[in-house]
Amino acid sequence: MKTNDSKAIVSTRQIVKDFGEVEALKGVTIDIPQGVVYGLLGPNGAGKTTLIRILATLLKPTSGSAYVAGIDVEADPAAVREKIGLAGQSAAVDKFLTGRETLIVTGRLYNLTALEARRRANVILERIDLSEAADRIVKTYSGGMKRRLDLAACLVGEPQVLFLDEPTTGLDPRSRSEVWKMIKELVEKGATLLLTTQYLDEADQLADRIGVIDNGLLISEGTSDELKKRVGQDVIELQVGKEHQSTAARLLEQLDGYSPALDTATSKLTLSTESGPATLTRIVRLLDEAHIPPLGVSLREPTLDDVFLALTGATTATDTGDPEERAAGSRRRRRRGDAARTGGLRRRGPST
Repeated sequence: MKTNDSKAIVSTRQIVKDFGEVEALKGVTIDIPQGVVYGLLGPNGAGKTTLIRILATLLKPTSGSAYVAGIDVEADPAAVREKIGLAGQSAAVDKFLTGRETLIVTGRLYNLTALEARRRANVILERIDLSEAADRIVKTYSGGMKRRLDLAACLVGEPQVLFLDEPTTGLDPRSRSEVWKMIKELVEKGATLLLTTQYLDEADQLADRIGVIDNGLLISEGTSDELKKRVGQDVIELQVGKEHQSTAARLLEQLDGYSPALDTATSKLTLSTESGPATLTRIVRLLDEAHIPPLGVSLREPTLDDVFLALTGATTATDTGDPEERAAGSRRRRRRGDAARTGGLRRRGPST
């Protein structure tokens, strides 16, 4: 069995994955220590799920190496599967089994005895608050209950590493809160989680360390606080009417060389600054002189949303638009990523 001497329980080195002409991963290197939640953020199509599928032995990389619990995922995938649990983007449970049967069958697939599989199923059902519904057919479960059962199935084999690919997508706030509680309990008991999510507040709440992936590359990494500090001290958000958004953006670009991010859907302009109150005053004066009435102005500390915007150029975790717009967006993301890695949401310097 080929192993890795790294102290990281999950480790990759220059992972590349091609799908024909599409290069989904372009050389990703990460190290995840044991007993943490590692959050992986990025727009749709950035490569998050591809990376998880490689680590879970469901895909082979084109090049590079990956290790889970010290085991090479290509050389010995069977040994890796004994160490991991995986929950994909949708609940993969048989709707014609009961909740209890689902967990017992999963336990048997982990080579547990029938007695041990039943024992673990009962313990986990209690833990995820599904004991009362344990003997109901799964097709009668709500979406949140199915999701919790899917996550529970990952726990039957008591894995060292859990891969959770957008585990709370589509859940109501109460169900999301219950899943968050499960994740925190797992980490307290020594498990390691690699979590992808489209909810930035989720990463902020759960992740001990966060990696931002875009266009197949890991473009930034750090704790939530470290990433926020790279954006800047203050964030100004300005909303104007759609008819004024282009003019307002040009005006702000003249303001000490700032290059604001524009969300065309909401006509909201966002920029970071080291002197929030003074910059905000100047912005209001500029708009007044241009006869542009602001619909909303705010000054606040940076959030992970600002980090995501600064690094990827996306206001949500979804890329949209026609091919030319996506190409332009990719160029903007590369520029913002370069700037954010050196600190601050793009600032060109004094205007001339």
